[in-house]
Amino acid sequence: MDDEFKRGISVYFNWNEFFVDQYLARIIRTMDEKKTSREKKLEMERISAKTICEFSEKSHRKLVRFGQQNRNAELKLTKFGTTEPFKVNEILATARRALEQNFEKDTIQLKHFTSGAMVGSSPKMIELYKEIARVAPTRSTVLILGESGTGKELVARAIHQNSPRADASFVAVNCGALSESLLEAELFGHTKGSFTGANADRRGLWEEADGGTLFLDEIGETSPAMQVKLLRALQEGEIRRVGSTGNRRVDARIIAATNQNLEAEVKTGNFREDLFYRLSVIALCVPPLRERPTDIPVLVEKFLHRAQENTGKENLRFSADALKILSVYEWKGNVRELEAAVEYAPLRARGSEILAEDLPVKLLSDEFKQAASRFNLSQLYADLPSLDELEKRYLIYVLKKSGGNRTKAAEILGVDRRTLYRMAVRFKIELE
Repeated sequence: MDDEFKRGISVYFNWNEFFVDQYLARIIRTMDEKKTSREKKLEMERISAKTICEFSEKSHRKLVRFGQQNRNAELKLTKFGTTEPFKVNEILATARRALEQNFEKDTIQLKHFTSGAMVGSSPKMIELYKEIARVAPTRSTVLILGESGTGKELVARAIHQNSPRADASFVAVNCGALSESLLEAELFGHTKGSFTGANADRRGLWEEADGGTLFLDEIGETSPAMQVKLLRALQEGEIRRVGSTGNRRVDARIIAATNQNLEAEVKTGNFREDLFYRLSVIALCVPPLRERPTDIPVLVEKFLHRAQENTGKENLRFSADALKILSVYEWKGNVRELEAAVEYAPLRARGSEILAEDLPVKLLSDEFKQAASRFNLSQLYADLPSLDELEKRYLIYVLKKSGGNRTKAAEILGVDRRTLYRMAVRFKIELE
């Protein structure tokens, strides 16, 4: 493929080289020489719209701006056997429909979604909820990635609770907390007399999870020999108790988690490549707390409620200065570290208001105090929409529900048609 042509695609869609290659590969795969020039053009529009939606909403927004400025702009792809260029506004229409369908699909999926003990409404957490809602109904194995303390087990429980297996057992095991022999016996069970102290047959955790979900935490800590046994169990859907000569069929969905970079571990030979691919059919990333600071106030409120029950103190609250420090601290231990800090502070507080001086000493360095003095608490709510944005969204929603009927939309909104027209002009909404 011509490098200059690829660079043009990259600039046009605001994609990196990887996305460009993926996009062109899709077009090449779906191009049939028997198709007419018009059919090829339509196929390119469909693929472009689908790729825009999948790869980047940022790309879509850039294309929207480009299209608004150049309504009749054209991109000629004669290298693919068509002399008919496809126009930006035609791609926009197809992409917009696809994005709306994706949004509606997400809304339906999240309608019955329960986040369990997970807390947060930041954009990154909303995306995580959407991913959980998408993968929960499937049988596929899931690999949850994230730093220590981010709540990977909570994600695993949310997947289980939103799956068809919700009424069955959720069984968790920390692979890093047990030696290889103990982990094998815990997971697969053992027969009587298989080792010293095995006085009776015993089911393993894999069997306990039959019909439900088995959560393998810290999967990156397993030994090479244990990885071989895990791979076999995953591939065959069968386990063998320690000391037994027969296999047992078990139907358990496997969810694994790690705070390690398993891809790097595969390259160094510390983790089996075939097991990695078997586990990561679906991979979910849990964001660290520093990437979702707007969730800190609601997390603090949740942990403070627990602290009230623990201390017997009522109406506990953090002062503005204390909340600022909690908001600017780096939280290398993530949510777990925040929970410990919130649990500690009320024990030092003299009254119902928790002051900055009541926080753990490590939070009170000059560096964090200075950062807190410059921090505006309103930044924690920056992702909340303005009243204008809410009004615009509601107007779009009503127009959609009324099928574009202005009279009906005005009746629903409780305004006359002239006011509806002024609202549309104000929010730059085209009325059909």
